[in-house]
Amino acid sequence: MRITLTCAALALALGSAPAFAQSGEITIWSWNVAASSLKATIEGFNKQFPDIKVTVQDLGNNPTYDKSIAGCAAGGEGLPDIVTIENGEAENYWSQFPDCFVDLHTLGYTAEDQAKFPDFKRTELEVEDKAYAMPWDSGPVAMYYRRDFYEKAGVDPTSIKTWDDFIAAGKKIQEANPGVKMTNADFNGDSEFFRMIANEQGCAYFAADVASMTKIKEMNDAGIITSADWSTKITNNTAGTVATQMYGGWYEGTIRTESPDGSGKWGVYLMPSLTADGPRAANLGGSSLAITSVSNNKEAAYAYLKYSLATNEGQIAMLKGFGLVPSLISALDDPYVSEGQPYWGGQAVWKDILGTLPKVVPSRGTPFQSDAEIIVRAVQTKYLGGGYPDAKAALDDAASQIASATGLPVEE
Repeated sequence: MRITLTCAALALALGSAPAFAQSGEITIWSWNVAASSLKATIEGFNKQFPDIKVTVQDLGNNPTYDKSIAGCAAGGEGLPDIVTIENGEAENYWSQFPDCFVDLHTLGYTAEDQAKFPDFKRTELEVEDKAYAMPWDSGPVAMYYRRDFYEKAGVDPTSIKTWDDFIAAGKKIQEANPGVKMTNADFNGDSEFFRMIANEQGCAYFAADVASMTKIKEMNDAGIITSADWSTKITNNTAGTVATQMYGGWYEGTIRTESPDGSGKWGVYLMPSLTADGPRAANLGGSSLAITSVSNNKEAAYAYLKYSLATNEGQIAMLKGFGLVPSLISALDDPYVSEGQPYWGGQAVWKDILGTLPKVVPSRGTPFQSDAEIIVRAVQTKYLGGGYPDAKAALDDAASQIASATGLPVEE
């Protein structure tokens, strides 16, 4: 692994299951809405496999990671049959404990099965000829906007093609709607905006580009973006003090459930790009399911993965119930995806959101993701406050700090 100065800147259908998979008990570790979504698939799964008992344990996000990493370090002691793994953390598992999880190929996961998922979801889950996990949900980025605020300002969201268009629209919307900000970003606790725009431009985390960072500062300097953490964004959504939120597809469920009085007022459009003909797809977040090597019911566990993740029935059940966005490409063709959603003013938001999946550029994580994220957050804050002469200086400094923290070399 090397930190390279690329992108102009920072150097840095169920199918047949084995006959012996027809019975047994399997336990899954997951968290919050993801755990609830898995529970929603059990009824359908048991119609085909009535003698396989599935238990989903909701441990919480951080505890799931901490306990599973500790279990792998202890040779698998205490681990369940299946573990939920966030794509961004996947490399931490494979690089440290390559024997902790089953190569799914040994259970019947074929090239045909792999092709059911977009490349960007598989990239972080497969190492050389091994597949350590099966893609689950994804986070295709979309712009969630308040129709009434845009209409009052005379702004047509379909006219917003570039980030410059977004800035211009933001100024109009704020002028027409006193007390409303165009958008929010968690500048103090995350590099989310930076990562989404960089991914859109085809840049990996260790090769994030100057243009993306520059554009974020332009938004900040224009006064159309304010810093807000997760809970504050939800408060702003409900209070009607923000016109747009940019997030992964899973945020649909957050807006719909946390701000029920906004029904009919919200819509969705594609994220803008740096140029009028530039790419307009990115991914933020998403998870996978992996089978542990210590599982006593690997075949039963694999049968569950095949049903819940590799069939439209399983994926759509989670989408309907909890807004978990499928990674399965064929889910695009499910009738539910094309249905207008009442909360979203009758817009077929899932068709629009999922339609970007095949266009997302793959971006592989690294075991140093957490170290880099902490550094980039601090550099971003300093840059937005005028602490660097330009974005290149900021990202060069980030590259230098990442190199010091990880031992990775910086290349010009």
